[in-house]
Amino acid sequence: MEIGVVAEVPTYAGGLGVLAGDTLRSAADIGVPMVGVTLLHRKGYFHQRLDANGRQIESPESWNVQQFLVEQPQRTTVTIEGRPVHLRCWRHVVKGTEGEVPIYFLDADVPENAAGDRAFTDVLYGGDERYRLCQEILLGIGGVRMLRALGYQQIDRFHMNEGHSSLLVMELLLEHAHAAARATVAAEDVEAVRQRCVFTTHTPVPAGHDQFSMDVAVRILGDSTCVATKACSISPTLP
Repeated sequence: MEIGVVAEVPTYAGGLGVLAGDTLRSAADIGVPMVGVTLLHRKGYFHQRLDANGRQIESPESWNVQQFLVEQPQRTTVTIEGRPVHLRCWRHVVKGTEGEVPIYFLDADVPENAAGDRAFTDVLYGGDERYRLCQEILLGIGGVRMLRALGYQQIDRFHMNEGHSSLLVMELLLEHAHAAARATVAAEDVEAVRQRCVFTTHTPVPAGHDQFSMDVAVRILGDSTCVATKACSISPTLP
């Protein structure tokens, strides 16, 4: 959900984002072939300071997307509440001693989307339950689809850094089932996808692992998607 790239790109809140950025920088330093995906968070994370009485004061944080990122031509869509939401992405390259790691920032602020949908990639950890689930659909499902559009067809492992990205598992399950000409997920799909995924947590409390009721999931994701993947919980379950 957040990656700390440079201080001037305020798309991270703190330790989780710094850890994600350091992971990708380490990969670039030792030559591990990796690619990162996150949301753009156009309005950044708020700037905070302490007033004379020691109280925290927040103020908006703005940044220039084009100064640090390069827009890519690829596009993809996800379905939210029965309608298509279009995504583009912006690229930033982390350069290390042994290689480079690209990071793609997903952006829903495109003319094809309605005003409310364009705001899904505005704010990190903002909004209500609906906003958060929509963001996680963009990150998890949209992230996999954007990687495919970018040409990443042979990814060996998917690393979920916190539960916010766990919906990528649903997309991988559907990919695997469809490749076998099945409309719903079978046990062999679950096992195959399990072998391709790694999950780590920086925040072992509920705040790091959103949960949504089935009613909310069906309304936003769609009944067919939930049934096809037998989704009972958005948060990942460790084996």
